[in-house]
Amino acid sequence: MKPRSSLLASLNCDGSWGLALLGCLLLLAALACGGPALTVALRYERAALAHGEWWRLATGHWVHLGVRHLLADAAGLVLLWMLYARALSPRAWLLVLACSTAAIDAGLWWGEPSLQWYVGISGLLHGAWAAGAAAGALRRDRQGWIMLALLAIKLVLEQRSGASLLVSGFPVVTMAHFYGALGGLASVVALALRRKPL
Repeated sequence: MKPRSSLLASLNCDGSWGLALLGCLLLLAALACGGPALTVALRYERAALAHGEWWRLATGHWVHLGVRHLLADAAGLVLLWMLYARALSPRAWLLVLACSTAAIDAGLWWGEPSLQWYVGISGLLHGAWAAGAAAGALRRDRQGWIMLALLAIKLVLEQRSGASLLVSGFPVVTMAHFYGALGGLASVVALALRRKPL
């Protein structure tokens, strides 16, 4: 294997894995190019959801407040991709995405009734962190347990402070991180209980 190919493979950025990451980043960038009007049209918004605009349950996670918010989340996506892209099968990752999305949406709707709107992929990133680390832990990988412990510490500190530990300069809905992590963890536990390959 060529050194460059070996490096890309070690970062989970080779072949179809790299193309999938690029596709995710291009989607985020394309939605950001739509400007504030598109963000408002796609964000999770309680009043609009109550009037039947159900697409916002999915699209709200993919739009951002601005360039700084987008870049912070894109950096998190790249980092988690390099750590965990191959920790689960593509089909399992789709389940993680669905479960994390559902957990965040349900948590915000029923658990945070005063929250009027929400944007950003960070909740889903916490779901991916939980799922990737849990998959490693189930394979008896010590790093998986360490990453789960770090995630738990981060979530607890965020709930106590009410702010993100990693970014500042824009508001962060820390409960979305918590609900996303629960959804990611639940999806891996469900796969393990059904003895589906991770």
